Amino acid sequence: MKNFIYLSLIACALTFTSCDDDPEAENPEELITTVIATFSGDNTNNPTMRFEDKDGDGGMEATIVGGTLSANSSYSVELRFLDESTDDVEEITEEIAEEDDEHQVFLAFSGVNTTWSYSDQDGSGNPLGLSTTVTTGDTGTGTLTITLIHEPEKSASGVSDGDITNAGGETDVEVTFPIVIE
Repeated sequence: MKNFIYLSLIACALTFTSCDDDPEAENPEELITTVIATFSGDNTNNPTMRFEDKDGDGGMEATIVGGTLSANSSYSVELRFLDESTDDVEEITEEIAEEDDEHQVFLAFSGVNTTWSYSDQDGSGNPLGLSTTVTTGDTGTGTLTITLIHEPEKSASGVSDGDITNAGGETDVEVTFPIVIE
């Protein structure tokens, strides 16, 4: 009987040790229910675009509020990522900034003449994307897709320039906003 108890204790100890070594146990995947993109510039149109899906995948439909940008203008864009699934709102943006080497944001405009560039970097000098600069061209209607990638291959071809093609990693959240440039 003593041997059985002894072996059971060893098995339990090994189980707890293996859980402690599991990076997922220390850093569980966060739920991102809200994405906010705040555009600031010397323009009449300085929108705050917002995606919200407080119950996560499934259930209720997400709400997406796009925005109108001024033609031929430059904007500073600040991104925020939140978990608003409970009354205790969690600011995921802070965790992304702390783990900057493990994250990168990508922007993709479609249907409009717009360029963008990174305004922030991780601790190794690679782009992060919580802060960007967007420059609009002529008037038009299109979309802006914001994608947050966890553990991208930041040294892969084009990734430091914002090309998501070779980034790899896992998508934490991807949102497409309707935009108008006038």
